[in-house]
Amino acid sequence: VQLQASGGGAVQSGDSLRLSCVGSGRPFSNYMIAWFRQAQGKVREFVGAVSWNGNWPYYADSVKSRFTIDRDNAKSTVYLRMNSLKTEDTAVYFCAAREDRGGGYFRYVADYSSWGQGTQVTVSS
Repeated sequence: VQLQASGGGAVQSGDSLRLSCVGSGRPFSNYMIAWFRQAQGKVREFVGAVSWNGNWPYYADSVKSRFTIDRDNAKSTVYLRMNSLKTEDTAVYFCAAREDRGGGYFRYVADYSSWGQGTQVTVSS
């Protein structure tokens, strides 16, 4: 599956932003979709993920209660809704996919085989 992330931008602390990840090439509902982010000079880190049917989203502790992931398989799209943004949320955000074979929690870069190109989110104080 090919992925394309979009929706990034420059916002101020406390603002909200919604990122989109659109899939193509394979049946989108076959895949668990995750979001990762990578700040300058840092390793890529897990943000959250959602199962093929949109149930059981799970998140990194750093974003839990502020970020929400949902999906619309009819549009082959997963959304990352980010509220109460902080300066430490500044990063390039990537979406990634793995075939969903029935649940489980996957938080590592190596768990995902397909990646989008990334979209920059910059939060200023």
